[in-house]
Amino acid sequence: MITLQRIRRLLVYDKAALALIPEALWRLLLVRIQLMFPFAKVAPQLGVQSKETSTVSQETDIHHIQQVTKAIRVISRYTPWKSTCMVRAVAGLKMLEKRGIESTLYMGVARDKQGQMIAHAWLRSGAYYVSGDDVMKNFVVVKKFAKVLQAK
Repeated sequence: MITLQRIRRLLVYDKAALALIPEALWRLLLVRIQLMFPFAKVAPQLGVQSKETSTVSQETDIHHIQQVTKAIRVISRYTPWKSTCMVRAVAGLKMLEKRGIESTLYMGVARDKQGQMIAHAWLRSGAYYVSGDDVMKNFVVVKKFAKVLQAK
């Protein structure tokens, strides 16, 4: 019964975002597996370290960025594995890369209410945040990776 309710909720989203749901699910799974390996092996695939992409979105990319954002945000709630902020950010980066759209992955740290160090990851493409923007303001950026692509 719960599965039917989840499917109905997904159908509320626009058709373009709905069409990306299978790809988003696949990317989330692949990234979840990929992040089981040492970060030093994964990092080179994330882009140029310590660089950022432009904060200006190309008009032709905005629709794709918004659809990828919706697909990642919706399906990540329903994965049988934990789709952490890092998993969502890297999956979004890979989906945008496939579409020839640049993005910047940020990794930050902060202290929780008990004073323990916590980490968070978020993804920006142009002027839009694809994932992790809900709590990013509380974090200090410690690493960033720019996924810079060749001109289309």
